[in-house]
This record gives sequence, structure tokens and C-alpha cells, in this order.
Amino acid sequence: MDLSELHRVQRQERSTDSLQELRETFYADVAEYIESLREERSAAAAEAEDPFRSARVSELSKEIETAEHVAEAIYQRRIGKLVDEASLSATGNGGDKTGLTAEEQDLYEDLVERIEANKTKVLDQFSGNRVPSSDSIDDAGAPDSSTRTPSDEAGPGSPDDPVDPTPPPDDSLSESEPSPADAMGADLGDGATGASDSELEETATEDQNGVDRTTVRMTTDVGEIFGVDAQSYDLKQDDIVDLPQENADPLLDRDAAERVE
Repeated sequence: MDLSELHRVQRQERSTDSLQELRETFYADVAEYIESLREERSAAAAEAEDPFRSARVSELSKEIETAEHVAEAIYQRRIGKLVDEASLSATGNGGDKTGLTAEEQDLYEDLVERIEANKTKVLDQFSGNRVPSSDSIDDAGAPDSSTRTPSDEAGPGSPDDPVDPTPPPDDSLSESEPSPADAMGADLGDGATGASDSELEETATEDQNGVDRTTVRMTTDVGEIFGVDAQSYDLKQDDIVDLPQENADPLLDRDAAERVE
């Protein structure tokens, strides 16, 4: 191995797009050659009176630098071709690994293996044959938290089974508290009954919330209003209704209702 051989290999590598055949030990031979130059330079420097002015030391330094530069250029040129060949081989389009050095053979096989694995992974996604990851398998085996019920978590027959938060209707309350229909009064056919039931000690009374109320008979259709007692009233002609005083007064002022004495 010498500079002449390195330059010859470099020229041939530049002149073709394919890989030229090199012996398996090519890079190892280059490393051994450069190391021998360093040893020779060290010996020359030791013999020289002034190593920095020694022509032999300078000559050997330039040869070492040139050998390193040419060897690196050869490697970079060949590595690009090697990647192309590995891609062709991995995709089933040919590829040639003859004439590779030992280091290049290892890289070639590694590249082919990685490209083939990546190709399989990508193409399996297109065909719907993607192997689920362990995380997705775990997720698939566990029930969806959004569909799980308290009984699923507590187990069958558990004393912690949830109790219906809706209390049963209180019959005593439903009997004692008037419904919205009772509060608004009956229609014209039930007017007599409504009036007799509303014969209170005073026309204007005060409910349990401290709201003054007045019983009125509607003289026209008004529609639905929202009372100051937070109740809604659907007011129709001839209805007898017990309204909050603040809601009844505007109706009386507009002759839309008349007070029941």
C-alpha cells in the first residue's frame, strides 16, 4: 500500500457509478500504511537535529496528511454507492455486494435488514395488518371507563351498590301543596268553585315567602307571565288566579283583570 495505489483507487471510484472491487482488508491496509508513516516520521524526528526544519519529517507529514485525505474521499464516495445498492437489495430490485471491504459488508447487511424491516412495517399499515402495540392490547382488554357502571366496580351483590338518589314522592306534600293549576284557578265552568274556595279573611294575603298576593279574575287573554314569586302563570280570560300583588296591580291598571272581592 502506498500513495500511488490510493490515488489509483480514488480515480477509478470517481469514474464510475458502481462500486469497484476492493479486497476485504483495504481499509485495514490503509490504516497500517498510515501508521507505518507515523512511526517512520517519529524516527526521523528523533534523528534530526531540528525536527521542525527536517525535510524528511516534513515530507512524511505531507504524505500522512495526503493519505488520510484520499482514504476519506474514497470511503465517502463508496458509502453513497453502498447505500444505493442496499436499498435496491432490500426492495427486491437487485443490489450487488461483491467487492466490498469487511467493514462495508457489515454496513451493507445492516442497512438491508433495517430497510426490509421498515418496509414491512410501513406496508403492513397500508394492508391493515399492523400488529397492535402492547399498550393498545392492554387498552383493548380493559373495559371502557365511560361505559362502566358503579355496579361493575362494586361487584354483584356488593353492599356498596348505588342507591337511587331520587327520593320517593311525599304524599303529604303533594296533598298539602297546591299544583300550578290550582294556583291559576279553573276555567269559566269551574269559576264558582274557585271563587268559593278563595273566600279568605282578606282579599290580599301574604304567602309563606312574605309575598303579598291578590285574587283576580282575568278579563282577557294575557298569556304566560313570570311572577315575582318565581312561579309562571298562563293567564286566560275568566281564569280566577291568586297572583303576587306586584304582578296583579299592572293587570288591574290595564283592566286586564278585576279584583275578586
